[in-house]
This record gives sequence, structure tokens and C-alpha cells, in this order.
Amino acid sequence: MGRRPVTSGLSHVSPQGGARMVDVSGKNVTERTATAEAWVTVGPLIAGLLRESGSVAKGDVLGTARLAGILAAKRTSELIPMCHPLAIDLVELEAELEENRVRLVARVACDGKTGVEMEALTAAAIAALTVYDMVKSAGKEVEIGPVRLLEKTGGKSGHWRREGHAGG
Repeated sequence: MGRRPVTSGLSHVSPQGGARMVDVSGKNVTERTATAEAWVTVGPLIAGLLRESGSVAKGDVLGTARLAGILAAKRTSELIPMCHPLAIDLVELEAELEENRVRLVARVACDGKTGVEMEALTAAAIAALTVYDMVKSAGKEVEIGPVRLLEKTGGKSGHWRREGHAGG
């Protein structure tokens, strides 16, 4: 039985239903930015350890998460099959403890033909996984989520901001 044609308008799906990389050769280079966040609920015990020393047995949790997120953003096209490799100009990753949760915010920018949303989301997600990896020995109740795009600029669709998100 053959595949049914896809008529959904998904950019990474061919008319025959297969995965494809989008052709960006005709697009203009514009400044692109994206901001994404990830949350890691660590619970009161681990939050207390992070508040006291910033580290657990494996070391500096938030510093290591920041570094992992930055490295991940630069390798997004190696991890996500249909992502274009981009010359990223900026990756910033903030990591802070808010009560019993860690909030990770990734900002990515470049001048390019396609957006950096996936790079920002990858940075935030890998930073969250790094927090999880570093604190899991101190408690098994750690939970990741949500991971979500907060804002993006550039390209044909212009500026978008998640409703209810004031930025920063």
C-alpha cells in the first residue's frame, strides 16, 4: 500500500509524506533570534543543596548545565535531522534556582536564512538533562518540563512572543 499524500502544509514533510529538509536557498539573510526555556523540578532536598553550595557530588550543577546548553546549541544540526547548520553568533544560557525548580533560559542569535528556534530549544533541553544527570543521585523525583519557545524574531514571519510572557 502506498503512502497517502500529505496536505497539512508541514514544511518538513514532502507531498508524498516523507521527511525533507526545507530549501532556504531563496530566502533573505535576516537577523534571527530565539529564546526558549526549560524547567527542572528538583524538590526541596536538592534545591537546598543547590542553595547552600551550588553543587552536588558531581560538581557545579548550574555552571555545568550552562556550558552543556551552549555546546548543544552549536551542534543542533547534528542532533535534529532536518535542521540546517547555522553560523551562530550568540548563545546565552541563564540558569537559576526558583524555589524547588531550576529555570534554564537559552537565547540564540545569528544572521541567517532560517530561524534559531531549534537551537534555543536544544540548548534549554540539554541544559535541563544535564541538571537531571547531575542531581539524580540525590533524589529520584526530579522532573523536566515544560520545555518551550518563548520568543523569536526575524524572517518572513517576523516577531512572535508566547502569550503571557513578558520576556527576560
